[in-house]
Amino acid sequence: MTAQGTRSRGGDVVLAAGIVMVAVQLVWKYELVRRTFFRQDDFHYIIRGQESGFTWDYLMWVDVGHLLPGGFGISWAMARLGGYNEVLAHTMTIALQAGAGLALLRLLRVLFGARPAILVPLGFYLLTPMTIPSLSWWAAVLETLPLQLALPMALSSHVLYVRDGRVRHVLAACAWTLFGLLFFVKAAFIPILMLVLTAGWLLPGSADQPTATSAGRLTAGWKRLSQGWKRVWRYWRAWLPYTALLAAYSWIFFTGLYNSVQINNRTQTPGLPDPAVAGEFFWTLGSRGLIPSALGGPWQWRPIGDDYAMAAPPDALIWAGPAIAAAVVAVSVRWRRRAWLAWSALLGYFLLADVVPVLLGRIELLGPGILGYELRYLAATATVVAIVLGLAFIPLDGEEHPWLRPRTRLRWAWTPLAAAVTAGSVWSVAAYADRPLGRTVRDYVGTATLALTRVPRGTAVLDTYVPPGVAAAAFFHDYARHSKVLGVPDPWPVTWLRELSGPVPNPLTFDAQGRLRPVAIRGLRLPQRGGCVPVGPSEVRFRLPGRLPGGVYTAQISYLNSAETTLSIRLGLGVTEVPAGKALGRTFARIAGEGAELTIRTTGNGPPACLGEIRIGHPVPDETAPAIPLQPVDS
Repeated sequence: MTAQGTRSRGGDVVLAAGIVMVAVQLVWKYELVRRTFFRQDDFHYIIRGQESGFTWDYLMWVDVGHLLPGGFGISWAMARLGGYNEVLAHTMTIALQAGAGLALLRLLRVLFGARPAILVPLGFYLLTPMTIPSLSWWAAVLETLPLQLALPMALSSHVLYVRDGRVRHVLAACAWTLFGLLFFVKAAFIPILMLVLTAGWLLPGSADQPTATSAGRLTAGWKRLSQGWKRVWRYWRAWLPYTALLAAYSWIFFTGLYNSVQINNRTQTPGLPDPAVAGEFFWTLGSRGLIPSALGGPWQWRPIGDDYAMAAPPDALIWAGPAIAAAVVAVSVRWRRRAWLAWSALLGYFLLADVVPVLLGRIELLGPGILGYELRYLAATATVVAIVLGLAFIPLDGEEHPWLRPRTRLRWAWTPLAAAVTAGSVWSVAAYADRPLGRTVRDYVGTATLALTRVPRGTAVLDTYVPPGVAAAAFFHDYARHSKVLGVPDPWPVTWLRELSGPVPNPLTFDAQGRLRPVAIRGLRLPQRGGCVPVGPSEVRFRLPGRLPGGVYTAQISYLNSAETTLSIRLGLGVTEVPAGKALGRTFARIAGEGAELTIRTTGNGPPACLGEIRIGHPVPDETAPAIPLQPVDS
């Protein structure tokens, strides 16, 4: 058998092994993905997709620095394909994960050839916990997984163009870059990675020559890099369309950024925070996020509700991580040519793509002490880390003089570290999955949906906010109301009430488990003894059993009237008017004020009223009344 045939068979084995590794991690990760459900931004995206047409303004809306027309297009379709379609969402997630793994395998094979060593960076990407939190959040999947697919595919096409000069590879690189930009602004850094890769490794006829001294090697390295930047412009046929693509995208992004009105009715005005805040976030995200997760961590997680978690690495491992990372970098720089450039590229990508966008966007909302532990910001960086590992330790296919020193018997010394990283990664992912994940939100939405099917058409339902674990009202405002969250894919034929005002018959509200119960007013109760109290055009004072501080309250007033009338109710300086019906009933009034008494009168020339029990406070579900349904859904 010829040497070429042997290499071909060896390459086929490596390719087959890589495909098997991708398939195995899909089975492994599907066990986590299938247990997830929609959460937070997911509801906002799908509800907005239901309410909007498939228009330019809808697709190009910038959501707190996120421009993802591709994601909004999928959300628009999802709203019309059953709304919260778990099967479709999970299938899309696994399909994108498969594509991302195969795309990275292709890039590693294009760069380094089909040698067994490429299975190491591939294995890192497939195992690293860096990508796990984003897999449990569908809105994050819409951003990060398309980029994890687009980045290696675009780089592969660019490498092929540099090698054979065919323009079709440039067109493919542009298409994949555009695909990434449709989902995540971080795809704008793909051409920058192409530029660094070209100048540092891909230029023909510029291989480093062996030199005797460290100073000579350093001088030669800088000289080659300088020459590389000069010769890189020979590929203007690639840089011209890449630049045009980024320019067009930047114009669209910044136009949308300054024109998009957020759900809190504000426009976005990005700005850098205090340098101390920026430095703290950079250090925290690097030392608590990037480095531990690259080494198999974080090993422990900080739960955010039942369905999400942030990194919480132990203190001892936080300090050990940078030391281990520094040792890995030092070894690669000592033996592998241009390893320093690979690590510099990773540091630059981390700073520009992971740190700066957060500093410009939401660091003021939650602060570096929280966001610095958010691995979701690093999901796409896992692909870059895998590529950098390859560049720092594996010679490119056909590269001359890849090593600074002769290879030694210690070249397998990395295997214990790889085994430890593998074990830590499996442990960390298992620890993340050891929580309810989407079950709590799924059960709540399922219970509330079932409750709405069991009440008559037109039933009055108080339109309160869903629990913060489903969608936080502080961030999503009206999109966190029950009428919005449960109104997908079709609105319910009930009467949604933002507030209780007037004689509402038998209003219902949702309890903490998603069941419907009658409304009760929790607060102060003023019973009337000996029948009802007549109230006419002159104010009647009702002394409360306690003083109410300043706030907005709901009053429930029982009455027995001979005719319909209107009541004027005053609490301190706050005054409101509500109708009161005929015969026996009750009316509700929403009033802002403070004080220890209510004063009530009838208005105009209306008939007098006769008032019974008065309650004032806040509407809550009556836990003593029967619930609809009797038992919550339990998945």
